[in-house]
Amino acid sequence: MTWTLIILLTLGAYAFKVTGLVFLGGRSLPPVFERCLALIPAAVVTALVMKDTFTNGQELVLDARALGIAVAGIAAWRKAPLIVVIVLGAAVTALVRQI
Repeated sequence: MTWTLIILLTLGAYAFKVTGLVFLGGRSLPPVFERCLALIPAAVVTALVMKDTFTNGQELVLDARALGIAVAGIAAWRKAPLIVVIVLGAAVTALVRQI
C-alpha cells in the first residue's frame, strides 16, 4: 500500500463525512432513522465476530471457537457480567482445543 493510496482513501472517507453534514445541515433525522443508526455499531461488531469465528482464511470452519461463542452468547443472554462472559468463552474455547 502506497502513501498516495492512503492519502486518497483518507480524503475519500473525509468527503463522505462532510457530504452528510452538507446535505443535512442543521436538520435532524426522523426518529426511525435515529433508532436504526443507533443499532449499526452492534450489527457491525456482531458481523466481525461471526466472520472471525466461522472462517479461517477463505474457508468456512466449525471448530472450538464456535462453541466458545455459543457459551459466551448463552452467558450474555442470562445477563452474566461482561468479564464472566469473556472468561467463559475463552475457557470453553481453550478446553475444546485441548480435547
